[in-house]
Amino acid sequence: MLAASIIVLREAFEAALLIGIIAAATRSIAGRARWIYAGIVAGIAGACVVAAMTERIAMLFEGAGQELFNALVLGLAVVLLGWHNIWMSAHGADLAAGAARVGKAVDEGRSELSAILTVVALAVLREGSESVLFLYGLISGGDTPAVSVAIGALLGLFMGSAIGFVLYAGMLRIPMRWFFSITSGLILLIAAGMASRIAQFLIQVDMLPGLTSPLWDLSSVLPTNSIVGSVLHALAGYDASPAGMQVVFYVATVLVIAAGMRRVRLARANATR
Repeated sequence: MLAASIIVLREAFEAALLIGIIAAATRSIAGRARWIYAGIVAGIAGACVVAAMTERIAMLFEGAGQELFNALVLGLAVVLLGWHNIWMSAHGADLAAGAARVGKAVDEGRSELSAILTVVALAVLREGSESVLFLYGLISGGDTPAVSVAIGALLGLFMGSAIGFVLYAGMLRIPMRWFFSITSGLILLIAAGMASRIAQFLIQVDMLPGLTSPLWDLSSVLPTNSIVGSVLHALAGYDASPAGMQVVFYVATVLVIAAGMRRVRLARANATR
């Protein structure tokens, strides 16, 4: 039961953290709550489909199905999170000031809402599917009764969601003049961490070289599975012993999204002169 609780706690926390940051970053957008809830429902439905197809997914591509599935979901999430940050670079000031827009800006706002649904659904789908497969492994091992696994999973889900909600409530107390900069930075780091995990999955199935593996090893100082390491892993993609290719993906994602945000800010500044 303890193993199931820890597994689901970590996965639920990562999903709740991302949802909380997205919810906080879009708090000035009217009607965003129903899109977030719809994304959660869609993600849960997708995770249920994964649960029903667990064995088939695991056998796809000669046993590499889950790694490729995770890499695909993470790739979509990275693109959407990057787009979200770039969009907020252009419109964050208006949202912070509570300005109402019409015409084209309204259409852009609707596009932003649909992106909220998609990125939330992908977050729940990814963490939910990973939890399902981990729990399936515990049950199939025969050492832990299914009832104990289910109880542990529910406890982990509750605790992970509660921690995520507390962090979300804390973010709402951040002064608005700092708010968008802080949440944009967090989303940028989360996207970079996801990109690093894409590289990790593709290295595992021999689709990418690891370059130097590991590039460094901080496991004796700050293990990834420690409490602090887990929080840093969820917030910024921390890995105590990353492969060189993971670092390449991480840095490249930061540079590409940051460059896109800067370009949009400059274009907007020039347009308002």
